[in-house]
Amino acid sequence: MNTGRSLARQIAVQALYSLDFNNELESDVDLSVFPGMTEEEMADLGEDVVLFARYLIQGVRENLEHLDKLIATYSINRPLEKIDYVDRNILRISFFQIENLKDTHPTIIIDQAVKLSQSLSNDVSYRFINGILDTFVKDFN
Repeated sequence: MNTGRSLARQIAVQALYSLDFNNELESDVDLSVFPGMTEEEMADLGEDVVLFARYLIQGVRENLEHLDKLIATYSINRPLEKIDYVDRNILRISFFQIENLKDTHPTIIIDQAVKLSQSLSNDVSYRFINGILDTFVKDFN
């Protein structure tokens, strides 16, 4: 497992959560410093972590409508607006990665999403996220 990418995913979820919570996902926001981080904290991150986190954040923001449609399609029992901010953004980065990261196997992306959910969300969300992503991967392949 690439811990740099794991950290970048966590940072991306946290940044997207902040943007989503403040209704700024579609705004022109300066991401030279990630939301919730100081310049010093950013300086401590490796360049690969910052680049991958920015890639995920920008990818989600640029494909937001498409990603939200995917979530709505696969979350049949819970409408998008009822999904917790953290879970919604974990799903967004996961769908984006499955569709765009050809060098990473979908099971790794799902595993990372589950781990993020277990550490950042509530006790049962990881099952919800795992189920949605697993179904999508089966349909996607």
